[in-house]
Amino acid sequence: MILSVTLQRIHPNFLDLEPLESAYETARYAVLPIPYDSATSYRSGARDGPRAIIDASAHIETFDEEIRKDMTACGIATVDAVLPNLDGPQAMQRDITTAARSILRDGKTMIALGGDHSVTGALVRAVMTQHKKLSILQIDAHPDLCDTLQQSRYSHATVMRRAHEMGATIVPVGIRCIAVEEHRYMKRSGISPITARECHTTSDWMDRAIDGLGEKVYITFDMDGFDPAYAPGTGTPEPGGLDWYQVISLIRRVATERKIVAFDLVEVAPIPGQVVTEFLAARLAYKTICYIEQQRHSSRKARKRQG
Repeated sequence: MILSVTLQRIHPNFLDLEPLESAYETARYAVLPIPYDSATSYRSGARDGPRAIIDASAHIETFDEEIRKDMTACGIATVDAVLPNLDGPQAMQRDITTAARSILRDGKTMIALGGDHSVTGALVRAVMTQHKKLSILQIDAHPDLCDTLQQSRYSHATVMRRAHEMGATIVPVGIRCIAVEEHRYMKRSGISPITARECHTTSDWMDRAIDGLGEKVYITFDMDGFDPAYAPGTGTPEPGGLDWYQVISLIRRVATERKIVAFDLVEVAPIPGQVVTEFLAARLAYKTICYIEQQRHSSRKARKRQG
């Protein structure tokens, strides 16, 4: 039997916005919290990520220093969280997909806050009901291309394997820890990861990432894609990762040259006594919104000039 989705309100809303800017009916964006980490294999705590990110977001200045605008007039609603389903991973996947589809049917750009990385598979499934030819930009330390882990097909280490089996194009960036099974799968399937070393030592890594993406792009930000110096609060930190400016420079280009249809931020596992990782995640979520909105405004102006 499929149980109904269990929901719970998380307060305050993302960025602690006033009702006019956070009303679901008029918002262009919807933040979906998913406090779930039953699919981790090392350090748990990602279930506390959504609340920590939303709490940190209340302290962000919404005037973007790079774009020189406040973009919150677009409307950013925070919807009810999808809580863990005790019937198991498959039931949880169904619940997440149901919640995500509801947001997408309402015409919102979805921003999901995990939770461990296993939630991305269910989110991608929902997005692909609207965008069949979907590319996934994966910011991550690990390929997450195992077939199973600990007898589960729905682990944080198998999520991109499931997404690739759905037909999505995968462009992994920041990779620096690869299992033999994943290496063999990438060679068979033609997935070419852009390693963190290449991001630090080559000049064309960003061009390669963009070239690998199709028109419609889903972004999944695993916090371990960042170097632990920037994001220590994550389940499986790996040395030698990406920095803030590398990531946002890539995202700005993706927003400019492709269409970002949805994105998630996962694997924030808060460390007691510090807020570094959750604040970075909150800034990254809003920064991505700013880039999408900037491109939307630019496209609208271009259409007006042509008309």
